[in-house]
Amino acid sequence: MTVLESADTYAGAEARLLHELEPVVAANLERHLNVAKSWHPHDYVPWSRGRDFAFLGGEDWRPEDSPLDPVAQTAMTVNLLTEDNLPSYHREIATRFGRDGAWGEWVGRWTAEEGRHGIALRDYLVVTRGVDPVELENLRMLHMQAGYDSGDKTALQAVAYVSFQELATRVSHRNTGAATGCPLAEQLLTRIATDENLHMVFYRNLVGAALDRAPDATMCAIRDEVVGFQMPGQGMPGYMRNSVTIAKAGIYDLRLHHDDVIAPVLRFWKIFSRDDFGPEGEQAREELAGFMSALDEQAARFVEKRDRQRERSAAS
Repeated sequence: MTVLESADTYAGAEARLLHELEPVVAANLERHLNVAKSWHPHDYVPWSRGRDFAFLGGEDWRPEDSPLDPVAQTAMTVNLLTEDNLPSYHREIATRFGRDGAWGEWVGRWTAEEGRHGIALRDYLVVTRGVDPVELENLRMLHMQAGYDSGDKTALQAVAYVSFQELATRVSHRNTGAATGCPLAEQLLTRIATDENLHMVFYRNLVGAALDRAPDATMCAIRDEVVGFQMPGQGMPGYMRNSVTIAKAGIYDLRLHHDDVIAPVLRFWKIFSRDDFGPEGEQAREELAGFMSALDEQAARFVEKRDRQRERSAAS
């Protein structure tokens, strides 16, 4: 079999799997619609605290205007810019899952729900003068122009990726809310995190169904996405520097990534207790186990180093 023939065979198998999963998508979409609660971004914005900027005769932003400390400003900005790239994310899943049938209905519903997040976060930050709105807009333009491209992920890899990514975003939003010290910001980010959790459940259930139907191919996709995982904001300006700030503050770090994101989803799928893998799936599981062990060790070293730094700072 030639490489081209092999690729065609794999594409055909994946197309059949997506078709087989259509009833699962429909059932989980119905479940989602029954449990998801409607909410309105404007309800979470303290409009009475707003005032005009210089363009309308008021005063432009000054650093002392912000009620947020620098860490909270960084985390809120990263979270918002991540949400801003929704057009790219929509393209990613619409291209892989299609726009017809239950898959298409989900793509539309997910996009509409995600759209609220950026609206609410930006309105909150601008009205409260939480961050410099000019810098925020400049960053938004750069980030959205660059867009998001996950490369040549298959549909199976994509649904495995978002199972972890939605949960990672939930953790980041909740911890960012707590870090702001603002009850309203925490309430808003908890509300957004609830959406992200429901989205994670949807994708997690699809991968579970895919494991039952195509265990080896799905196991390989899971391994690929855990080993190569990157947050969708990876390409934004200053991301590495900001991610270090966020990790040092305990908002999102390797320990949380291992313990609160990757491990719980793998447990739900019973990855390390299943007995239906063939040779390819078994190899992928072994590789995943090795990676998780290394990640756990790396997380432990990071936490130890951070604790020592905090102790030194407290003593000085």
